[in-house]
Amino acid sequence: MTKTTWETRRKNSLRTRLAHAGRKPFDQYGFVNTPVYRGSTVLFETAEAFHSHAQPYTYATKGTPTTRALEEAWTEIAGAELSVAASSGLAAIALALMTAAKAGDHLLVTDSAYEPTRIFCDGLLKRFGVETQYYDPRAGADISALIRPNTSAIVTESPGSLSMEIQDVPAIAKVAATHGVCVILDNTWATPIFFPAHEHGVDLCVEAATKYLSGHADLLMGLVSANKAWAKRLRATYDALAMCPGGDDAYLALRGLRTMELRMREQERAGLALAKWLQEREEVSRVLHPALPSHPDHALWKRDFGGAAGLFSVILRPAPKQALSAFLNRLELFGIGYSWGGYESLVIPFDCRRARTATQWAPEGPTLRFSIGLEDVEDLQADLAAGFEAMKKTGI
Repeated sequence: MTKTTWETRRKNSLRTRLAHAGRKPFDQYGFVNTPVYRGSTVLFETAEAFHSHAQPYTYATKGTPTTRALEEAWTEIAGAELSVAASSGLAAIALALMTAAKAGDHLLVTDSAYEPTRIFCDGLLKRFGVETQYYDPRAGADISALIRPNTSAIVTESPGSLSMEIQDVPAIAKVAATHGVCVILDNTWATPIFFPAHEHGVDLCVEAATKYLSGHADLLMGLVSANKAWAKRLRATYDALAMCPGGDDAYLALRGLRTMELRMREQERAGLALAKWLQEREEVSRVLHPALPSHPDHALWKRDFGGAAGLFSVILRPAPKQALSAFLNRLELFGIGYSWGGYESLVIPFDCRRARTATQWAPEGPTLRFSIGLEDVEDLQADLAAGFEAMKKTGI
């Protein structure tokens, strides 16, 4: 069997590269999967080796063969110069922000950002002298009017993981480049499978590997990938913080990587089918799914994205809280839970109003976010129909 390399795999399709990236079977006696390396201490064979650090691994905070296999695989898939793995999606966001910002800096953060991102910016970063300003996610190139001499980074998230606005990331990146400003993207919804962030001008790309990379609701992990301009600084920040995941988690992420595109394509198909079905329900006012022509940013999604995740939101017609609770409590296949991207379908009620300062969130009724798993679509439709029937029976 001839060994494959990153260079020889460039001609292969994404699906093939997902199956082979980061694998070096003949470095581990022919076993297909990189084994789990657990530990902290790494021994040096000689005093000379100790003083020179001339070996691949020196201490576990600098990585192990398991974590390095994951980082190398993700770097290849993301089209990046470097990737590092952190202990959660939020840890990855924090790592990217601390890589780009310093005391006295000004950050521009999309108003649709993941709420813990806002909490980190308004709390810890503020304590260290970093000012955060929130902007309309649909600003596009107009964001240039908000850039100051001390603006160090623009944080994007496309789509917003609750309200589903698609940002014009290429336009923002073009403006940022003229000002020497770092562009950070939370790309958890699309992943490199559907949105190759670095090809669109993103400097630091964050992924919550907890979601689609894991795919099995049993892993907390984050990843940050960097282009050539930001790779060295990312590595230095990462090494200073030593927020490395363990070998078992890295192994689970590598396992999830192999089937990631297959799962995401199936969840795309099922999610779109359910979104269209929900559009026709009398209880539903609007479905916020970027792949639907009715979505206000559909043209941007169609231009920039290669697919859609199984995560979308729904605005119901006005209904009291008791009726919404009856709907949620009747569901059998949809769990009520915050995460998404796993094999199991989930739903949560949400309200963006408390986390908006630059824009207004004023839906006409209750809002729900759905994550579509790998169950049969007809079974999921029947479950939702039963929920709507329970909603009607409240008589409110």
